[in-house]
Amino acid sequence: MDSDGSISLSEVISALSFALDLTEGAVYGHALRSCLLGMRIAAEIKLPTEQATGLYYALLLKDIGCSSNVGRMGQIVGEDYRAINADVRSEDLNTPHQSKVAILKFLWKSLLPSASPVDRISRIIWPGTTAYKNSRDIVTLRSDRGAGIISKLGLGQDAAEAVRCLGDHWDGKGNPDGVKGAQIPLLSRICAVAQHLDVFFAAKGEGAAVQTLKERSGTWFDPELVRIAMSLHRRGTLWINCSAIGSQDDTRQAVLDLDGGKRDRLDAGQIDRICEAFADVVDAKSHFTFRHSQGVADVAFGIAQNMGLPPERTRLVRRAALLHDIGKLSISNTILEKKGGLTAEEWKVVHQHPGLTRRILEQVGPFREMSIIAGEHHEKLDGSGYPNRLMGADLSIEARMIAVADVFGALSEDRPYRDGLELENIVSIIKRLVPHKLDGDCFDALLSLSRAEGAVESEMNTADESSVRTLEATNAAKAAEAAA
Repeated sequence: MDSDGSISLSEVISALSFALDLTEGAVYGHALRSCLLGMRIAAEIKLPTEQATGLYYALLLKDIGCSSNVGRMGQIVGEDYRAINADVRSEDLNTPHQSKVAILKFLWKSLLPSASPVDRISRIIWPGTTAYKNSRDIVTLRSDRGAGIISKLGLGQDAAEAVRCLGDHWDGKGNPDGVKGAQIPLLSRICAVAQHLDVFFAAKGEGAAVQTLKERSGTWFDPELVRIAMSLHRRGTLWINCSAIGSQDDTRQAVLDLDGGKRDRLDAGQIDRICEAFADVVDAKSHFTFRHSQGVADVAFGIAQNMGLPPERTRLVRRAALLHDIGKLSISNTILEKKGGLTAEEWKVVHQHPGLTRRILEQVGPFREMSIIAGEHHEKLDGSGYPNRLMGADLSIEARMIAVADVFGALSEDRPYRDGLELENIVSIIKRLVPHKLDGDCFDALLSLSRAEGAVESEMNTADESSVRTLEATNAAKAAEAAA
């Protein structure tokens, strides 16, 4: 990995914004295109430099709180949130006095479109009658969460408030605060227009994006910002590098060229905080993965230290472990939280996430080695892992460390199909995966992390074999797949 001083904040954030697109089910590159659209509007109103910097990062990270509300949406609609997210953004469910007929029409279109009428009616009754409250709760959750993460990253109050108030509408009927007009932060108003334009452009084309923006001027959106966007559209400058079917490399480069702070370089501590923040985003997607990434990072870091890796390599292991599951943001909660066994098609979806992790991280030049290590956390020494069925000779010691830490974390945590296991049972299962699937030296280093190592090994040696066989019968398949 190159020196930390060679990495700019915009390079890292613009790359990791692709992970937020995965969570939202947005068309790939949504955050980047929103950034270009919003910054062009900002240039027209001559937004001061300091505010423009805050807007830049708010546009890229406006969806950073989104994983927090996926579980809540699942409780409400019982389906994959991302499947109806475009409709949620385009329909107005934020008004308590909105026609119930309009709400029910939206739910009928969006929920269980292939189910029987009886099933659809039963699913619709509760969310249809509580749509306003549910919408307010969801927007508030993601808004507060997003603002908190942006503050933690040190990106400034302007950026944090822009994200927190993104759901407020010009007419005062939005959320989270229900404020209206100029009471809504200017940066939030710009973000709202930019987000709307890209969502509609990607789904329905340029004409629909501009027409609906015009129709909602004075209700959802600031009329002056709508006027500016329409002017840019007429002049042919609004949509440059904003096509969803165009080159994402060109779009990202255009975003990087806008960075007013591109000469600022990140120190090691700043990179660590970014990795920790996005690990939190991943873990917030499901209560079953709460602190999973941080836990895997802690264990992998301990293994690396025990095995005598140099400090810079140990730090690399921790960062890769923090971000190893960022590709899992693409997996719906209907799969992640399924209590029964997965179908072949569902496993196919799960098996794609390490490759997505690598694709996201390798867009940051100095992260390329980290992307390889993180993307190999489900590979096994005997070639039985995924996504590339690599063999032991292909796997670095750092990737082996994270693989062991990931299995340990998965077995110790609650899952939809079982409770977290006790330490002695975890060790027993992992020991049976060594050395054909998991690295023996890494396993030994894992054992040394426990202060009760001697007691655990003693229990392993004297454990009732029948109970071990029973345990393996119920968990072997899950253990072999590790943290899927």
